[in-house]
Amino acid sequence: MSGGMLQAQANAQLRAELRRRLAGSVPTAPGAATLAGVPPELTERYRHLLPAQPRPAAVLVPLIDHPSGLTVLLTERAPDLRHHAGQIAFPGGRIEPHDGGPVAAALRESEEEIGLARDQVEVLGFLRDHIVLTGFRVTPVVALVRPGLVLRTDPNEVAAVFEVPLRFVLDPLNHQLRQRALGDSLVDVYDMPYGDRNIWGATAGMLMSLYRLLNGDPSEVRE
Repeated sequence: MSGGMLQAQANAQLRAELRRRLAGSVPTAPGAATLAGVPPELTERYRHLLPAQPRPAAVLVPLIDHPSGLTVLLTERAPDLRHHAGQIAFPGGRIEPHDGGPVAAALRESEEEIGLARDQVEVLGFLRDHIVLTGFRVTPVVALVRPGLVLRTDPNEVAAVFEVPLRFVLDPLNHQLRQRALGDSLVDVYDMPYGDRNIWGATAGMLMSLYRLLNGDPSEVRE
């Protein structure tokens, strides 16, 4: 079998595994959300440090379905934003009352921030909600996106858009362990340096959640 055929087979298997693992998933109940970047089993230890009533938000985790392999579409946030300026993020934002839920919010925000047309998006399911200390409970909406995108970024929101191979994300050799101060404790979290950018914080936490889900971690099952 040629290298191209092997690659196509591997891509098909990964797509099938994503569909299987995310099938039937639902957004997390508010009390079960995970502290961003912290493994689910450790979150309860730090529950007292979390915002009492975090505002609901949603992000799209766009997986671009290239023939050469799936990639993760990420943004670099504009440098003068009020929250998370300059950080690597997924497109997304607050869930507004007219959205009706996280999927509509994630799709709307993706259209507004980067011009991603919703008719190119196939929603697969949800990762566990992540709470960020700035006061948001974020629902990650995982989706397959058809390649050949023509994006239009909003410069007030997004400084740049780039892609990272999903295989890079799923390789534990690319998960860089560090310790983060949380209250009076130090907790282990992971960064994912990629080129001259560092994926960290909530974004890295969500990617680690996807990594654990695809590796069969029962704490990440969303049913």
